[in-house]
Amino acid sequence: MSIRAIKGTRDILPPASAVWNEIEETSRRVFRTFNVHEIRTPIFEETALFSRGVGEETDIVSKEMYTFDDHGDSLTLRPENTASVIRAFIEHRMDQIPGVKKLFYIGPMFRRERPQKGRYRQFSQIGAELIGSDSPTVDAETIELVDTLLKANGVHGARLLINSVGDPESRARYIARLKSDLEKYIGELSPDSQRRAVTNPLRVLDSKDPQDQPIVEKLPSIHEYLNEACTEHFAAVRRYLDDRGIAYEVTPRLVRGLDYYTHTTFEFLHGALGAQNAICGGGRYNGLAESLGSKVPAPGIGFSIGEDRLVMAVEEARGGIPALSLPLFIAPMTEAAFRKGALIARALRAQNIAVEVNAPAKMKRLMELANKANARHTLLIGDDELANGRYGLKNMQTGDQQSVAEADLATLLTA
Repeated sequence: MSIRAIKGTRDILPPASAVWNEIEETSRRVFRTFNVHEIRTPIFEETALFSRGVGEETDIVSKEMYTFDDHGDSLTLRPENTASVIRAFIEHRMDQIPGVKKLFYIGPMFRRERPQKGRYRQFSQIGAELIGSDSPTVDAETIELVDTLLKANGVHGARLLINSVGDPESRARYIARLKSDLEKYIGELSPDSQRRAVTNPLRVLDSKDPQDQPIVEKLPSIHEYLNEACTEHFAAVRRYLDDRGIAYEVTPRLVRGLDYYTHTTFEFLHGALGAQNAICGGGRYNGLAESLGSKVPAPGIGFSIGEDRLVMAVEEARGGIPALSLPLFIAPMTEAAFRKGALIARALRAQNIAVEVNAPAKMKRLMELANKANARHTLLIGDDELANGRYGLKNMQTGDQQSVAEADLATLLTA
């Protein structure tokens, strides 16, 4: 029996891998324009980092983490990267650097959840954390960054949902009200929401179970419990988004269940992703650094984009995965022609032009291989071409052929 990929994982093959590379290159370019710099953290950390940073009562920690014993130490494959970034921020004393620290990451995460469309047990995220300020100007810039990144990758029409979960004082009053109200409906809730109603009632608002929706609709809005400072912070975020012409929908049910989340939360949704249509989630977490041991307050805001889901949205926008094309296929008909072709290829590759050089073969076979390679041009080299120093350059789309000197090849291929 052959060995296959583990359930919930997958191989990304060409031409699909080219779409991934393009998205990552485009995203890096957008991050540069916002002065956001890359951080690379290990893919496994101490389990305590995630139990403290993500929360014991979350499904991620209680059900989904890949945790293993390493000679007495409990280690976990990272299920998300915000906690790792904040751990690195504290460990390397980045709080000593003036100004807002803007960090982005691209890489794999691991969760043992039920595989579904656009969701895998090994998945990739593109994300960023802006640390060192609690100003609403940073919230608006972070949302603008996501909006720019999605559009730069060709994803248009995504819906932006925003909300405020207030500060600890506002949220504590709201949670007390939620607990009181949920007690009345406890027997009508789904099993997960019955548990959350006791341990983490904000998570009930996140429930996607149809059984819970009529009850969730009856619950009060967190906006009724925001104090004056929280209300002004959220109003400022909306003003700055309005200034930028970024459309949004205020969604009072959009919350985060962890204590360190404060003020702004947001999501981007896209129709290409079916029922699980969130392409990006983000929020402000002013208390996270302190919960992980920092002696210095380090308010921050961040987001993560599911790259698997972003690729799906990009592919839908393009009508599928475009076939890879090759600028030049060199078709030598003799050993001497092959040796010359290899030198021509070497010179062109030094100019960042992609070239495939085939082994010597008959003309019919060479043309078949050029078509399979989806070559835009084929360079024909035989004994006659070697003798006069000019080669046949065939346009594979039109069938036109011209005689060219080696010195002119790069210009013709990039025209």
